[in-house]
Amino acid sequence: MQLARDETLVHGLFPLGNRLEPAPWLGRRPCLPDMVPVIGRGDRHQGLWFAFGHGHHGFTLGPVTGRLLAEMMTGETPFTDPSPYAASRFHN
Repeated sequence: MQLARDETLVHGLFPLGNRLEPAPWLGRRPCLPDMVPVIGRGDRHQGLWFAFGHGHHGFTLGPVTGRLLAEMMTGETPFTDPSPYAASRFHN
């Protein structure tokens, strides 16, 4: 297992101490097929807005997503074109 091998190497470089959990966590990430988040108005439900699917970059992209969403919700001119993030891109 790669993590076990790397953990041994890291302990030789840094004083990390003992593990907090007995086994590493493994789970699926919320990635969309095109790896682009959905940000914007929900077409089928009045008042519903989307901001999900950031995959491994949610923490990093959260502030800019919040800004874009806030501008869209308040009717301001968005700082960037929001159309690439629309949920409707998945409709056939």
